[in-house]
Formats: sequence, C-alpha cells, structure tokens
Amino acid sequence: MRFVLNVIWLMLCGFWMAIGYVVAGVICCILIITIPFGIASFRIAGYALWPFGRTAIRKPTAGVGSAIGNVIWVVVAGIWLAIGHVLTGIAMCVTIIGIPLGIASFKMVPISLLPLGREIVPSDELVHRSTA
Repeated sequence: MRFVLNVIWLMLCGFWMAIGYVVAGVICCILIITIPFGIASFRIAGYALWPFGRTAIRKPTAGVGSAIGNVIWVVVAGIWLAIGHVLTGIAMCVTIIGIPLGIASFKMVPISLLPLGREIVPSDELVHRSTA
C-alpha cells in the first residue's frame, strides 16, 4: 500500500513539492553561510518526493544551534514551503481518495518549518527504536 500511495503522491504533488525544496536548497547553497540549510532542504526534498513508509523524528543531539538555525530557516524559506504543504493538503482532502495524501502533506508542515535537528528514518526503524 505504501508503494501505491507514494506513486500517487509523486504524480499529484510530490514532484512539485520536491522541486520547491531543491530550489530552496540551491538558493541556500549559493549563499555560503546558509549551506547547512541547503543540505537540510535537499534531505527533505527526498522525503517530500517519497514520504510514505518514512517519518521525521527529532535528533536527541540537536542543540541551540539547531534552534537558532530553524528561526532563520522559517524566515528564509520555511514559511513558504509550509504554506505549500497546507495548500496541497487542502487540495488533496477535497476528494475521498486524496484524504490520506492530504494528511501526509499536513504532517510535513512541521519539518518544513523546523528542519534542523531532525532526521528522516524508515517507519519500520522507528518501531524498532521504540521497542529497544
């Protein structure tokens, strides 16, 4: 089922959202100081392209630098990407079939706003981490 949802997601909105993250990443890499934001943006682009079966979790080692970087990220690109996810989620929820896709888009809003200090892991690994 994950594969089917990922393919539908890719065709309807994943490709466009991933392009948004790649554009933000390229802009951040051009501005030398914001290269860490660019790297995070490229990482999230892969997640936006194929989200089902993966989840974003907080890194336990994230510190104050991540928090400060996230504030800068929200101003530079985060708010626009979050708006894109909200609008996409609303559009997906218009149809019954699109509701799971809309929910997935809404779940990506927090990582689009605050990407630093998070990592993307397979959902199966998350289950193993919580039981260990």
